[in-house]
Amino acid sequence: MRLVDILYSLPSLVFVIVLITTLEGLAKNWFASIGAPRLQGSARLIFLLVGLGAISWLNMARIVRGQVLSLRQRPFVEASRALGASRSRLLFRHIVPHTLGVIIVYLSLTVPAIVLYESFLSYLGLGIQPPMASWGSLLAEGADQINPIRVYWWLIVFPGAFLITTLLALNFIGDGLRDAWAEPER
Repeated sequence: MRLVDILYSLPSLVFVIVLITTLEGLAKNWFASIGAPRLQGSARLIFLLVGLGAISWLNMARIVRGQVLSLRQRPFVEASRALGASRSRLLFRHIVPHTLGVIIVYLSLTVPAIVLYESFLSYLGLGIQPPMASWGSLLAEGADQINPIRVYWWLIVFPGAFLITTLLALNFIGDGLRDAWAEPER
């Protein structure tokens, strides 16, 4: 948890931006030296995914740790421990099945945030680059096309609408999973 606290103290978007900008050039040179030209174009995508993955698991770690600490004190775990169950049996028979619901729900609620981070970084030009497409890069291209003579409004409205629709749908799925996996009141 100390590693989580250290990483949690870093500003998340700044961490991802610094990771992408500093390591992308090194990775491209390394991919060129080993003769992997297809990976050269994917270096930014790789570091974007690594950076977003590095910041997205921090909240999950705290929530799962809290769930495990509360499960350790539950009567069914103490009864199993009193009957002589090994640590691995306790873990795989009681702890993991009871934390899966929390993990799935929190994961489904984290995905929209990651999509939004990626879109924001792509809008800034630090995320996915053409010829690959991202809603952020589509919004940036649409914003570049706006001028006083001819307004191409659909270049901003449609990517923005699809981004908003996707984020709402993912949040509704997460809320539905939370309701489905919630423990009943006792």
